Amino acid sequence: MSLVGKKFPSIAVDAISEMGDNLKINIFEEAVNNNKKVLLFWYPKDFTFVCPTELHAFQAALPEFEKRNTIVIGASCDTNEVHFAWLNTAKNNGGIEGVTYPLLADTNRNLSNILGILDIDSTEYSEETDSVIVEGSNVTFRATYLIDETGKIFHESVNDMPLGRNVNEYLRMVDAYTHIQVKGEVCPANWEAGKEAMSADRNSTAAYLSAN
Repeated sequence: MSLVGKKFPSIAVDAISEMGDNLKINIFEEAVNNNKKVLLFWYPKDFTFVCPTELHAFQAALPEFEKRNTIVIGASCDTNEVHFAWLNTAKNNGGIEGVTYPLLADTNRNLSNILGILDIDSTEYSEETDSVIVEGSNVTFRATYLIDETGKIFHESVNDMPLGRNVNEYLRMVDAYTHIQVKGEVCPANWEAGKEAMSADRNSTAAYLSAN
């Protein structure tokens, strides 16, 4: 079920800073209290394969997000201790040394469960053990959320495990949404900053299509 257009869940989650400080981060409050946009991206596991390429790609683009008044936060279901070990592992050894944005540690899966992004094939109640048996990895897909200054989600996407993200597309999304906020226009397909946008009416669409 899509959460676009809705407020991001207001829930505090364990997190860690690059320096190893244990934090509690509420994504909704990060956006509203700081009057900033937030990009929250989830990845399946620390110490894996596609994941470090994504974390370094978001780090490389961090100055561009900061120019756009946007906070970047990573997240998985690993613990703070595992995050910190990975942060202290060299890039040439598959680590994420040099990453400076915070990482959520949703070990109890409270937030990822609310978002519906866990890899769960099925659940079955066992009377014998009085417990729920989960089939599936129970880690998150590569889900990404863009949240505006009011805490509203204006973009969400979910990739399967092997599919790495294009970080530049999220910069484009932030640019487009900011243009809409500032100019009150709508952004057509493949719009990029500096290109022509449209008014939300038939005449403007016809003129745009004729010119393009």
